[in-house]
Amino acid sequence: MAAKGARGLSEAMKGLSLASHTCSDTGDNICALNGNRNPSTDHYYKRIIILTTYLALETSNNCAVTIFNFPSYEPQRLESWSSKHLNLPLRRDILHLAVVYEGDNTRQGTASSKTRYEVHGSHRKMIPQKGTGQARRGTRQSPMLRGGGKAFGPKPRDFGTKITRKVYDLAWRTALSYRYRRGELVVCQDGMELPFPEEFDAMLQSSTMRQSGAELETGFRTKWVKQILDTNEWGRKAGRSTFITSSHRHNLFDALGLVPNWGRALEMGDVDVKDLLETGRIIIEHDALKHMIESHQSDIMPSFYVANAALPNRAVSGEVLVE
Repeated sequence: MAAKGARGLSEAMKGLSLASHTCSDTGDNICALNGNRNPSTDHYYKRIIILTTYLALETSNNCAVTIFNFPSYEPQRLESWSSKHLNLPLRRDILHLAVVYEGDNTRQGTASSKTRYEVHGSHRKMIPQKGTGQARRGTRQSPMLRGGGKAFGPKPRDFGTKITRKVYDLAWRTALSYRYRRGELVVCQDGMELPFPEEFDAMLQSSTMRQSGAELETGFRTKWVKQILDTNEWGRKAGRSTFITSSHRHNLFDALGLVPNWGRALEMGDVDVKDLLETGRIIIEHDALKHMIESHQSDIMPSFYVANAALPNRAVSGEVLVE
């Protein structure tokens, strides 16, 4: 029993390795953003890690989620989420069905070619059937002649396939659960935006920098976002990251658009199952994650209720444990 408990503790610590990350001070700007570490802060980190680990081991129906601040990556609070939402077993078959379904429904299917009856020109027989010593030819629109119609060519069609809603919703939560167990799901507070130093804004507004302000701003945005991603291990070396927000964030989207090989930003409505499985990290707002879970739980929510019967237990997520 002792060996089993030690093995479970080590697995839980490995799965929650992101909760123990601290931002390394790689520059003056990022140090000012993250703040100086002190013993009291480090003690607070250790307390959250220990509490998260024990909750993950002792509770069977819930899992612990740490909510971080962005972009300093400092833990703010600890929440309890249902295991039906973020701790489902891996189902590769269901994920494959969902990805194929999304890919088929995004195909345009607009390819079109003309048949011999649609090609412009006369439909008169070119030469007599016999007596000329040449091969028998029909009209100029024949598929055997250059400029003729296409035999069995593509026509506009619908490549879309179907999948049941319950299976698709299960695939959504399975993808999120897979990211959570691997420690690759980072939940941040709402309003995730990329701040810039006040000195940079003041420098751009100066008269000497107005002519080269656009180039200077682009270069600083690129360097700033790369520095933040590398500090938090979200950048190119970690396999890129996908940032998911509930609405458009001007600074975050523009900065990540300058470094597509380091990360990308998506709004909540533009995300599908394939996006949750592509990059190395998923950094998502708390509100966006909650909306995704609520929109994709038809397989665990009954579609009808029986009168005078006990209501089924609903999966509850988002209860604050430590703040």
